[in-house]
Amino acid sequence: MAVEEIEETQWRAQTYALLANLLAAPPQQDLLDNITSLQVTHPESPLGQGWMALIEAAKQNDVEQIADEYQLLFIGLAQGEVIPYGSFYQSGFLNEKPLAKLRIDLGKLGLERQQDKAEPEDHIAGECDVMRLILMANGTPIIDDKTFFNTHLRPWAAKFFTDLAKAKSAAFYGGVALLGKQFIEAELQRLEQ
Repeated sequence: MAVEEIEETQWRAQTYALLANLLAAPPQQDLLDNITSLQVTHPESPLGQGWMALIEAAKQNDVEQIADEYQLLFIGLAQGEVIPYGSFYQSGFLNEKPLAKLRIDLGKLGLERQQDKAEPEDHIAGECDVMRLILMANGTPIIDDKTFFNTHLRPWAAKFFTDLAKAKSAAFYGGVALLGKQFIEAELQRLEQ
């Protein structure tokens, strides 16, 4: 693998890791500080605009505001404004066939549900984290990044990020949504080559 490919793979894995962290729980101050210190090399590109939106959102919102926003967006009283599960986006219901397919592939990768987690495995944060793990694996994983992405993220991730961007409570997460949407679109283009 060429140096450029290794760097691109590491960058992709880090982006998936960041999205996973931001979508699993509201960020702490140190993560916001890291985001605001990022330097974007091509701010005019669609992906660069996504990064710039996230940086600006991190500058304009504090930890407490973001925690409240996260509650409204993803948890709510009965449910949040946006439902972050692949099964819901693909079938209209939670815990459906897409989750069963994901569990089979997670088993092939040697991953299993953590007993202390209530979230189904098809949460957007979980699927982004699996992409990170696949990209950082030493050797060739049983399921490669293209196969996992096409099977589990391609059918719904772009729609999820579009809905997140439109959510009325999305301030900080509007920036997360733009980065996520642009990143997923870049992944679609990259994987089609």
